[in-house]
Amino acid sequence: MKRRAWIECFSTVALGIAWHPVRSQQDSQPGSLRSLAVLDFELEDDHENPLTKAAQELRLARAGTQLRSELAARQLYRVVDETSSASLQRTLRSQQAFLYRCDDCAEQVGVQLGVDLVMTPWVQKVSELILNLNVQIHDIKADKVAFTKSVDMRGNNDESWTRAVSYLVRDIAERRERNPRYGQ
Repeated sequence: MKRRAWIECFSTVALGIAWHPVRSQQDSQPGSLRSLAVLDFELEDDHENPLTKAAQELRLARAGTQLRSELAARQLYRVVDETSSASLQRTLRSQQAFLYRCDDCAEQVGVQLGVDLVMTPWVQKVSELILNLNVQIHDIKADKVAFTKSVDMRGNNDESWTRAVSYLVRDIAERRERNPRYGQ
């Protein structure tokens, strides 16, 4: 068990080191990547299981780090560090059940950060076997949800969460090759 905890800690630190967010708050230049803030993952779980709660909280944090890192590595967006909006996000979360259901919340965060797009990710847990990883991208200037995507997961474990995030990003990248406006 100690070895597994060490491996989990190391992988979280390694992902955090690999992710280098862009801190600029300028609008994207013509022809360059659009700026994107990725909010923290939320969990919609009607069957809260106290035995898996701690592991799920860790998976949510890792999934967010992995998502930011992979989006930036594939140069799909100019991923912007969202931590300067943490206070606003806490306030909004105290007023809303979920930020992904609140279009105005994404807009407020986006305006504060000065980004083009805000991604709200969440996981819907149907059971310990069936989960869905979802993202919405809000276009701040157009004031609308510009993109929605969902990936099914089988099994509430580290491997299925990691694979789901990787598949989501890889699929966006592959579709973007065929259609440069995909996910914008």
